[in-house]
Order: sequence, then structure tokens, then C-alpha cells
Amino acid sequence: MARSGLATRLYRGEAGLNIIGKRKLWFSIAGALVLAAVLSFAFRGFTLGIEFEGGNSFQVPASVGTLSGTEERVNGVLDSVAGGTEVESAQTVGGGSGEFYEFRTAVLSSEDANAVKAGLTQEFGLNADQISSNQVSAAWGGQYTERALLGLVIFIALVTLYLIIRFEWRMAVSAVSSLLLNLVLTAGVYSLVGFEVTPSTIIGFLTILGFALYDVVVVFDKVQENTRGITASNNQTYGEAANLAVNQTLMRSINTSLVALLPVGGLLFIGVPLGAVTLKDLGLVLFVGMLVAVFSSLFFATPVLATLKDFEPRIQAHTKRVLARRGAIARGELTPKGAPARPTGGGEPAADVENAALAGAAPKVGARPAAKRSTGARGGRPSGGGGNRPGGAKRR
Repeated sequence: MARSGLATRLYRGEAGLNIIGKRKLWFSIAGALVLAAVLSFAFRGFTLGIEFEGGNSFQVPASVGTLSGTEERVNGVLDSVAGGTEVESAQTVGGGSGEFYEFRTAVLSSEDANAVKAGLTQEFGLNADQISSNQVSAAWGGQYTERALLGLVIFIALVTLYLIIRFEWRMAVSAVSSLLLNLVLTAGVYSLVGFEVTPSTIIGFLTILGFALYDVVVVFDKVQENTRGITASNNQTYGEAANLAVNQTLMRSINTSLVALLPVGGLLFIGVPLGAVTLKDLGLVLFVGMLVAVFSSLFFATPVLATLKDFEPRIQAHTKRVLARRGAIARGELTPKGAPARPTGGGEPAADVENAALAGAAPKVGARPAAKRSTGARGGRPSGGGGNRPGGAKRR
């Protein structure tokens, strides 16, 4: 029979990938990534949008020319009106006849903002109502961030309570640590690449937590199923049962992630170039966060759980029994269940000899005690052939 391919074995949960056994490798990778993210936070920081830093934005119809050429002309107006101020970011917003360029600057006073708008109107020969300007205070971004952090704390608290009730506290700790890893690594990507942080980014961060939690719960549900009553037998350790659960749910997690990433990727790589620029920030954080969630849920959450369970005395004793049994089998002192018995020197299987000895030594349940009968009597009667007749003489 032809050997099944990797994809088929993955679908059946028979790939046998040793994920739990290589937990030190996954922890090392996660630690290195977290270190890189923290260093990026310290030295690069984040590229904050106008909603968090505060500033002014001016919108000019795209019909005036190219984005780069229009930016140069806007910088000229800014230099003449508010010397030292220049465009900090420029992007195309909208599409078709409603397409326009948005230029963001540092915070300007009301007088300077009105002067810049008048200068742009004169520079491009447009009407005043064709150019719009907005001013955003940094205080608004601070309030938005504060509310988002409060929502994050409440979310994690409720998730922890649910997982403790649904599973146990060790699974709750493992799942929450996986969620925090997901947040840190996604934020690290934003810091390293220089993606702009906007309110849509914050919404995306909170959204990916739900996706990552779903994946972790699916894996933990299978772990709980595989490890239920595991200490009653000495065939499998907790780590091995957890590793089997990860293998059995691996393909499901991959399929779920691909199905979720396809529409997000379509929005990011197809929709944005076609004009859906306002959804760029949300699509970007969802795409990055979902990719990171695959790693954190499969290669971090379950290994953390297995490590925490190894500190439980009941699991430690069970692991010792499993390893002791395997050592006895390797030395030939014990025959595995279902394996052919080893013959003894007399030609009889050792298992048969042992079973026969046990059968002769132990009475069956419900059997009467066997009393020793006299060799000279049978059934309480004297030996001899005559029964009640004396002498046992036969009547002729």
C-alpha cells in the first residue's frame, strides 16, 4: 500500500510532528522575537498617526496633478506661510472622481491653518470649498488609547475567568500568555517596519485577540479530550497526549487561518491599490496579527501548558510510572499488552506459565473452598464395593 503523503497525514492527525518535545526551541524563538520587539520599542518607537500626535490635515483634489508634485507645491505654501513646517505624510484617499490627496502636518495655529488653506486655494486655482482642512488634538488620541487599554484589561480578565471555569487555571495562564505574545509581536512588526498607528490599528489589535483565542480554545479542547483520565494508564505521558492533540488540530488551524487571511489579504493587496485606502490600517494589523496568532496558538500556548503541567505532582508521578514501564519493557522484564510472549527454556511461553501459576493459586470468584478428601473414602462412604452390604459380597 502506498505511503500517505504529508498533507493526508496532517489531515488525519498522523504526521507525528514533535512540537511539545521541542518546546525549548519554540520558547527560544519566542524569546528572541520578543527581545527584538522590545528593543524596537525602546529605540525606534512607533509612527503615530495624527489622531495620537495631533496636527492638521489638508485635502486637495487629485485632479491637480501627481501626488509627489502636489506635495512639493504644498510644502512651498507651508514654507511661505508657516516657516519650518512641512508635510509629514501624504496619501491618496478615495477613488474615481472622488479621489483626493491628504497631507498631514504638525499642529498649526488657527491663523496659520486658515492661511495655508488660502494659499493652497491660490496655488492650485481652486475654490475654497474644494480644499478641506481639519485639526486634531493629541488629547483625543490619549483618551482613545486609555479606553482601548481599559477594554483590553476587561477582555483579558473575562477570558481568564472563562478558561478557568471551562478548563483549568493552567490552561488560562497558557492562553493569556499566548495572547500577550501575539500583541507584543504584532506591535513589534509595526514598530520595526514603521507602519502608522491609527484608531483603526487599535481596533484591529482588539480584533485579532478574538481570533487568536478561538484557535487556542480549539487546541485546548482536544488536549482536554486526550488527557482525560490519563493517569489511569501507564501508556502515554501528558506531554505526548498534548502533542497528539496539536497534531490532530494542526490542519484545522492552518485551514482556519488561510480562510481568514484570504479576505484580509484581498482587502490589503487588492482593495487598497484600487482606492480603499481608509481600510489599509485595519487590514494591515489583521493580516500581521493573524499570521502571528498561528505561531502563538500552536507553537507557544500548548508547550507552555505542558511545562506547567510538568510541575503538578500527580503528572510527575504519572510520567515516572510511564518511563519506568518503558524501561522495564526495554530490558525485557515486562511484555507489552498485545505483544507476542517470550518463550521460556521449557518451550512454554512465560506469560502462559505465569497465568497458569496465578490460576492455580487464586480461586475463582464465587467458588466454594476446596476441602481435602480422604483417599480411602468417596462421598463419606467407606471404600469397597459393597455399599451397605457387609463384606461387600455379591448376591448370586
